[in-house]
Amino acid sequence: MNEDTIRLVTIGRILRRRWRLLAVLAVVGALVGYGASVLVFPPRYTASAPVLLPGVWEERELLTQVDIATSLTVVDRAADALHWSDVSRTELRDHVSATAGDGNIITISGTADTPERAQRLADGVAQQFVQFAADVAGSGADAGVAAQTEALRKQVAETNRRINDLAKAADPGQTVESVQSRTALENLRTSLEAAMKKLEEADPATNKAGMVVMGSATRPTGEAPPTRIQLVVGGALLFFLLAVIGHLVAARMNRRLRTEPEIAAALGAAPLGTVDVAGEWPAHRPQGGGRRSRVRRLLGMDTRWDIPAPLKSGDETGRRLRYRRVCARLREQLPAPRRLLVVVPDGDEIARRAAGLLVAEAKTDPLLRVVEVSVDRPTVPDRETEAGALVVLSAGSWTAEELAGIAEACADGRHEVLGVVVAGTVQASPTRSAADLPDDATLAFAVPGRATGGSA
Repeated sequence: MNEDTIRLVTIGRILRRRWRLLAVLAVVGALVGYGASVLVFPPRYTASAPVLLPGVWEERELLTQVDIATSLTVVDRAADALHWSDVSRTELRDHVSATAGDGNIITISGTADTPERAQRLADGVAQQFVQFAADVAGSGADAGVAAQTEALRKQVAETNRRINDLAKAADPGQTVESVQSRTALENLRTSLEAAMKKLEEADPATNKAGMVVMGSATRPTGEAPPTRIQLVVGGALLFFLLAVIGHLVAARMNRRLRTEPEIAAALGAAPLGTVDVAGEWPAHRPQGGGRRSRVRRLLGMDTRWDIPAPLKSGDETGRRLRYRRVCARLREQLPAPRRLLVVVPDGDEIARRAAGLLVAEAKTDPLLRVVEVSVDRPTVPDRETEAGALVVLSAGSWTAEELAGIAEACADGRHEVLGVVVAGTVQASPTRSAADLPDDATLAFAVPGRATGGSA
């Protein structure tokens, strides 16, 4: 893992170097979203019809009415009235909903594949709900209770008449007894009127049966969510984010060694220095001509994205100085005659070029012999006249297990790993005079790509 993977600059690097792949995946996600809008979530439209419930209602009573509005009985009545043969009663119930709002208003919503059908469904369910509530209120009123209520009203009326008669027959004077009598009769009259008013308000047949549909449902002009546009945009965004997250997870799980101490520890050798190889960004690309290679090149997947762009190099002299210092360290460590086996992992183009430059700089002191070994099955030639092995590789390309395999292969060939040289890429200076280069600089490119035994 690398701490670089948690920085925002890493996301910017993904966007810059993988924008073609991200764009293709976003298009694929948009197509998947469009397919889902056609097959899984076809266009739907929702219309709503409000129903007013007059009187005084508690919250739990409103919730009960919401359940009644979406009950199977009400929906079945609406289905019988609509006569839709392409929609079953169960599906129709799934397309109906109701909510209780402020002011004792229940909003009944219907969803269908066209605006017209959605409007008809909402209106039909609202009408059947009001009719069902009226039927329940009418059938629930007990005849005996209604008769007793009517008899009570008549008795109250008769009592009021007798109170009036008593009030007229009372002593019209201003004595204490007459005033108390008239006050008591008036209080009795007021109490009877208040009791009858409460009785009428508590009667469900007169208070809660008069539900009213507050107009026809408005025909919808837009699709109900998720709309086709939302699914297309959501699919593109989902695939884009998954691609970015996949790159970040891959970077976090990357076990390739990047620093010189880590590489030296994996090989069990001492680091001899870091050298630079001039090159343009992007770095070396595979030159395969197959269809798969062309697709990878088209999508920008033929180069690694998690390697920082190479820094600009000062000049050729500074780069050559690094190679001379490595050769000087080798001369200090090796007895005469100084011969070394330079081991380069197969497929590491930067390391191969660095080994060639190192051979050109060393010339014959020490005498270097370059071999490329496969990382999967590393095999190093047996020791002849070499005093040991020098491993040249690029940073961030190999894991500790792979480097341990190379070290074991060197040990099997009776080569002691005397040092490690880590190679990196730098951008060549835009202008460079030929007079600054030594006459033998072209020898760096004379080393064969897969040398397996030739001496240099």
